[in-house]
Amino acid sequence: MRSDRASLDAAIEAIDHANAADPNLIGGRPRALVQGERATQWLDRLDPQASEALVLAARGHHVRRWTSARSSYPDGRAGYLRWRRDLKAVHAETLGELLPACGIGADVVERAQQLVAKRGDQRAPEAQAFEDVVCLVFLDTQFEALIDRLDEQKTIDVLRKTLPKMSAAAVALAGSAELHPRGRELLGRAAAPAGADPC
Repeated sequence: MRSDRASLDAAIEAIDHANAADPNLIGGRPRALVQGERATQWLDRLDPQASEALVLAARGHHVRRWTSARSSYPDGRAGYLRWRRDLKAVHAETLGELLPACGIGADVVERAQQLVAKRGDQRAPEAQAFEDVVCLVFLDTQFEALIDRLDEQKTIDVLRKTLPKMSAAAVALAGSAELHPRGRELLGRAAAPAGADPC
């Protein structure tokens, strides 16, 4: 069952309103709000006919993310994985609160929650498209800060873990992400086949 356009617009507005409370900023604007907008832009390029559930999951992929700080979890990989798991629950629960009030049907709400929580078959086309969007938004909005925080090899290692998660279409689009020359160089090196001459 498809929602009417007014309900879909109201749902996107509700997600944006929630994201506007993010105290972390990108270019003077709430980070989660910017990330939601960028996700929609990338999805429009990847899949202009995306389902409502995918549209809403992309827009809300970081909704209320700032309410669960990494610093409130133990250091190390175990703490990091627990934080990531709990974040998925925050995103799914928030969509479950926001979307029904906007007139979005229960089946669409449930599918959007599955996508942001990464439940179910992650090889399914919708799940892959969601992963593509999340990775592209990461490159757009978080990669430069990562370069500043990590040394060169660790940054390339992160990219080499990120790129295989993406479809070929998304990797091709990654070259149009808003990257500084240094970031573009590292992305190119990470994407090069093993053993290739980086020059």
